[in-house]
Amino acid sequence: MKTLKYLFASLAVAAMFTSCVNDLNVVPIDPNKNTADKALTTPEDFAALLAGIYTGYATSGYYGPNGDPSISGLDGGMSQYVRGLFHICELSTDIYVCGWNDEGVPDVCKMQWDQNTGLIYSIYSRMFFQIAQCNEFIREAKATSVNLPLKDEWIAEARALRAMSYYHAIDNFGNVPFADETSLVGETPRRITRGDLYNWLETELTDIIDNSALADRAATEYGRINKTAAKMILAKLYLNAETYTGTAQWDKCADVLKDIMDDGYSLHTTAAGAVYSPYQELFLADNDQRTDEIIFAIEQDGADTQSWGVTTYLIFAFAGETMDMDDLGISSGWGGCRTTPEFYDKFTAGDDRAIFWTTGHIKSVDDFGEWNNGYGIQKYKNIKSDGTAGKADGFPDTDFPMFRYADVLLMAAECALNGSTKITMAEGQGYMDQVRARAGLGSITLNAQNLLDERGRELYLELWRRQDLIRAGQFTTDAYKWQWKGGVKEGKAVEDYKNLYPIPTSDLMVNPNLTQNEGYLK
Repeated sequence: MKTLKYLFASLAVAAMFTSCVNDLNVVPIDPNKNTADKALTTPEDFAALLAGIYTGYATSGYYGPNGDPSISGLDGGMSQYVRGLFHICELSTDIYVCGWNDEGVPDVCKMQWDQNTGLIYSIYSRMFFQIAQCNEFIREAKATSVNLPLKDEWIAEARALRAMSYYHAIDNFGNVPFADETSLVGETPRRITRGDLYNWLETELTDIIDNSALADRAATEYGRINKTAAKMILAKLYLNAETYTGTAQWDKCADVLKDIMDDGYSLHTTAAGAVYSPYQELFLADNDQRTDEIIFAIEQDGADTQSWGVTTYLIFAFAGETMDMDDLGISSGWGGCRTTPEFYDKFTAGDDRAIFWTTGHIKSVDDFGEWNNGYGIQKYKNIKSDGTAGKADGFPDTDFPMFRYADVLLMAAECALNGSTKITMAEGQGYMDQVRARAGLGSITLNAQNLLDERGRELYLELWRRQDLIRAGQFTTDAYKWQWKGGVKEGKAVEDYKNLYPIPTSDLMVNPNLTQNEGYLK
């Protein structure tokens, strides 16, 4: 039984508190039905409130996929948290194009967004709604007189989840509004610069890892954030430190990764004769059993945790009429998303990770709106490792792996490549070779381009491609062009300021403390 199914049993209580979390100018739909002193009176009430935070990553709201989203004015599907991250972290790259004309989709896909692009406003709002929910939980849990046996652990969980959302904010938006549990409810949040947010995250995550009651791997239920996941956030912060602050931190990154390597995770393997490859099993409907490699996942359940985002999007939006739906565990798809020829060409014969559909398609995306232009991607499926389908046709059981161990190995290789004194080049080569061997491939030389390509092959559709291209100087520049980059079929460079997304105009209008990121109109 998945963890969230248990937590959702008392979730109605959490819904009462949506309007308490307005310390970041997010306006929920439902007015507050109760005050904290009347509703938060038992440990179960606090468990439900904590469950509401996890729900914010897994669904669009508390009332099912067709109910209202938790934030007013947003489409429940397009604005779902993980789906929103895919729009800005993967749709903006060479990984895939989407032929839909939904507001903002072509703009992000072609890197032609601006400060009024709806998809950007949606994920920005989701991030800060999540942060606000975490702040409210921490605030109420610290102040309560209710006897909470797991009080310190729950507060640590909320802090780690808040850090994850602030990490998504620093990575994509840079200079953002900031509030924590000490901020007054309803006050206008201050602006924090990217450098100062980096410092806050480093201090906060280090304290969570070293001094909090956050559970380690052995004591963590699947689907709950643990200390290793907090270490992953810190490692990602250090991995991109030069982008965020101008100063690289390869030794610090290596230290955290070495620590993670001692936590007992490994690359997933399968017994001989398995239906699917070890890599494919990480993205199937029973991937909640892949706790050897998956460090933290956003849970989905076809019956109990339904959403038009997360892996519903990653399965249905990438499926269409040319495909074998039985192989995906669904009856029909939405026919929108395909890969670019440049990304497809990064794979070689024998690579278990090349999970593409080519029948009935052409490789080139000549016509942006034609479904069969560009090869399909079938990385995520609503099929179990024994070949049987998930429990529901319309919504998958497939969880989304936010952090997994293969990324640890590839980050460690990157630290070695960039001169870390903590990991030798021989060790870094060995880490990359492990990842390739699991995919059925031999060794290649550890250098900057090979590692970037290897990260793409291993981690595509896992939210890391944009930042990887930025670190390599290939996201906005003409050093690497893919079809429809910049809005033209052959691809072209775009303005460097698009390495950051804009602060939405709507937030600038209500918060005088904010300023627009460089290059965008106020």
